[in-house]
Amino acid sequence: MDNPLSNPALPLPFDQVKPAHIEPAIMSLISAAQEALETIATGPADTYDGTFAALERATERLELSMGIVEHLESVNSSDDLRAAYNKVLPHVSQFYSSIALHEGLYRALRNFASREEPGLTPTQQRYVRKTLEDFERHGAELPPEGKERLQAIDRQLSEKTTAFSQNVLDGTNAFELLVDEARLAGLPEFAKTAARESAQEKGLTGYRLTLQGPSVVPVLTYADDASLREEVWHAFNLRGRGKNDNLPLVRDILRLRRERADLLGFKNFADLATADRMAKSGEEAIDFVEGLREKTQAAFEQENASLLAFRRELEGKDAPDLRPWDVSYYAEKQRKKLYDFDEEALRPYFSAPSVLLGAFQLAETLYGVKIENADLPVWDTSVRAHKILGEGGRELGWFYTDLYPRETKRDGAWMHGLIASPPPAPHVALFCANAQPPTSKAPSLMSFRDVETVFHEFGHLLHHCLSEVSVRSLACTRVAQDFVELPSQIMENWCSEKEALDRFAKHYETGEPLPVELVTRMLSARNFRAGNAQMRQLGFAAVDLALHVKFDPTSNVDVNAFANEVLQKYNPSQLPDDYSLIASFSHLFSHPVGYAAGYYSYKWAEVLDADAFSRFKREGLFNRDVGDAFRQTILSRGDSADPLDLFTEFMGRAPQMEPMLERQGLLKSA
Repeated sequence: MDNPLSNPALPLPFDQVKPAHIEPAIMSLISAAQEALETIATGPADTYDGTFAALERATERLELSMGIVEHLESVNSSDDLRAAYNKVLPHVSQFYSSIALHEGLYRALRNFASREEPGLTPTQQRYVRKTLEDFERHGAELPPEGKERLQAIDRQLSEKTTAFSQNVLDGTNAFELLVDEARLAGLPEFAKTAARESAQEKGLTGYRLTLQGPSVVPVLTYADDASLREEVWHAFNLRGRGKNDNLPLVRDILRLRRERADLLGFKNFADLATADRMAKSGEEAIDFVEGLREKTQAAFEQENASLLAFRRELEGKDAPDLRPWDVSYYAEKQRKKLYDFDEEALRPYFSAPSVLLGAFQLAETLYGVKIENADLPVWDTSVRAHKILGEGGRELGWFYTDLYPRETKRDGAWMHGLIASPPPAPHVALFCANAQPPTSKAPSLMSFRDVETVFHEFGHLLHHCLSEVSVRSLACTRVAQDFVELPSQIMENWCSEKEALDRFAKHYETGEPLPVELVTRMLSARNFRAGNAQMRQLGFAAVDLALHVKFDPTSNVDVNAFANEVLQKYNPSQLPDDYSLIASFSHLFSHPVGYAAGYYSYKWAEVLDADAFSRFKREGLFNRDVGDAFRQTILSRGDSADPLDLFTEFMGRAPQMEPMLERQGLLKSA
């Protein structure tokens, strides 16, 4: 029987991969890649094709096959698949960490680079320089004992971060709460229907609540029963504790990252992580976060005082201070009073098919592409496949959309680039979300935040699929982490523009467009509690940087208490002692690197996206010339040039913070 992972070709065989395929294919591909590296190391280092280009080719098949396995473990996990994945993961991790430590390979690459072969393109020259720098940051200059220890660290990080991610999934799935309808007073009808059908799917009577986002968010936002909000809030924030407690893993991961940085000559892991980013050190990232916090503090305090006063207007002057499970509930009531705006009134106009179509049509308008459905193998019946076509019908990319939660799928939203191809071959990617699934009564009806999430992840996907970079390692989204969110976050801006909403926001039953008065109220309420929204993101960034710069994982300091002390400054209410965000903070701890020491990137890139969008606002939301300029300077260029140079080329100047603060309504506060 052929192994679909041995040499996967288009269309990718998602429907054929079995757990039994994983170990033989991956181990064989590791061996083949090792042989290719040996050929480079022992061959004449006299051509680019025989050295740096050969290095790219050496790992290409392994990268794709392991990417498929990682993807399936994220979206269609099972005990057997997880076991097979966990079995090969240490070998894959050890192989990749060994590349930079291969003395013969490093010598061959360095020897070629010293020859300064004429005729290399600027992109190839950049790839040569960045590859050698990357080898140095991954231990190429270490003595033998240092290289051996570095490989052991990388292997342990892969194992521990995978265990962290799997524990979060298991903790999420371990919780269910069966309630009667009375306890769901205040919830929108769609949420009640989903909870009832969730119970029916399990053969239960009543209403079943889970820790999936589409179940948690309505409870915390609308449930009149404070005890229910409290129970769900605690369960959600303790997903990474319990039987498989993630806090020991958090400490181990932080310890290993710090040791890795020490080995490589960096003061801390944040300095190592930011060495190739726009922010050049952990301290620079901390200064950025702290400076933005100072500009937001006044609005944050005013909003919190206003919300407490609002509660006491409703319940009397003796009403208690707000607890974390109260904030969203009373904020939603305050929003309704101030703006006569119920965000749930938007859902009927945001059916998932219409939202996707809106995102696709925006890309077609701005970038001159065409997006069509495709008949490709998928991993679940709810997944849809598509193709992006360029001029003359050239296939720029194949991609998949997976929008709804499943017990076999991890939570959150993400884009995964599976194939980065030098032109003219097509790229392959996918994006996942966890929006409210369809019910027997209606299609998936998205919240406004879900809509923004779809546009965001589709922005990442466009960055991947519109790449025209000839060197795979510099193509697509393989850019500085504090630049990579620019193409995604800029897409969210169109979700708040009436001209854009008019194109796709249609009532799922009548086809009527989103009413003008509802759009007006929505836009009026857009910056409601903008200070809190900003402080929430800054809090995540601050705790990330504090853990990777200031916390000593070899000390006896309680890591959860340390994190909570940092987070408290950014929270509108007093956090309970058992609050444990970091135990399920997958962005930081579900990957050896991931967003570790990089969560600040979201805000850094938000400065860039607001500034870049100001050009569209000034010259036309659907201006094809501006769209082409953005495609040519940002989306198509990958990491073929310095990101600041690319941004400056698009805007004609360096980035400015004021457009973001103005968009948030915080410019006066700042």
